[in-house]
Amino acid sequence: MPRMSSHATPTIRPITLDADGVNLSALLAEPAGAVPRAVIVALHGGGMRAGYFDSRARPGLSLLRLGAQLGYTVLAVDRPGYGRSAARLPRGLALEEAAPVLWAALADFAARHHTGEGLFLVAHSNGGKLALAAAADDEEYGDMLIGLDISGLGHRLAVAPHQLPGPDRRGDWRKHWGALRLYPPDAFRLGQTLISPVPETEADQGPSWPELYPRLAARVRVPVRFTFAVQEQWWRCDDAAVAELTRAFVTAPVRVDHQPDAGHNISLGWAARAYHLRVCAFLEECLLARVAARPLRSPVGATA
Repeated sequence: MPRMSSHATPTIRPITLDADGVNLSALLAEPAGAVPRAVIVALHGGGMRAGYFDSRARPGLSLLRLGAQLGYTVLAVDRPGYGRSAARLPRGLALEEAAPVLWAALADFAARHHTGEGLFLVAHSNGGKLALAAAADDEEYGDMLIGLDISGLGHRLAVAPHQLPGPDRRGDWRKHWGALRLYPPDAFRLGQTLISPVPETEADQGPSWPELYPRLAARVRVPVRFTFAVQEQWWRCDDAAVAELTRAFVTAPVRVDHQPDAGHNISLGWAARAYHLRVCAFLEECLLARVAARPLRSPVGATA
């Protein structure tokens, strides 16, 4: 993993991405005075906003700040139906419609910013569904994609479908958090500013995820890492469920980790820094695998 920069705290600024006429809002943090090693694209979960990845509850918990300090650009995107696009897409989009919109937004970003070795998707909960859909729909931009790191998402629900959050319900709020001791006290007050209604289409598609998941996973070609908080309560993460989760990937290497001392909203908790460092370590492993897979060039003048 690259060394931590000694520069001042990175600046985080709001930007707008043009996804073929649909404007998506986002937060951007860039390494100071350097071309990034890669771009971490962060996708929030249901009922949240891009600021989920920029916790201000305590220093050191923000993925945007940490990533920029480690030499990456971090782009946290408000998914279609959230943030600036909510007025244009009040019902949101189904996954098969949202994935091309995300790719169009990322193409717009890449046309105006250095992307280093490419794009690495970091996603939480429902954002992980979009990350998998985007990775499965990568025919045009697949060479840009490095890997996926997904937290708070499985394929078998640990609750009844009617308990999931939706436009007219927030679900059991404690399942989003787990034990309250796992979060800084300010996390709940500051988290109120991140809450956004779950778009109707996203909520309607939620119960069908167990059927959609294997079809998407089978088409993913880049490395994938899943992380389950020890106190994950929305998704099954027992041995049988994890084995089935990973078996759906046909060609992509996949691993599953468990984050100690964390609830579903890992990036808002005390464990955020530990988790984000693991995210960056996995990104570095993906970059290493790319380098190792490249053909070895003979030195100039060398003979066989």
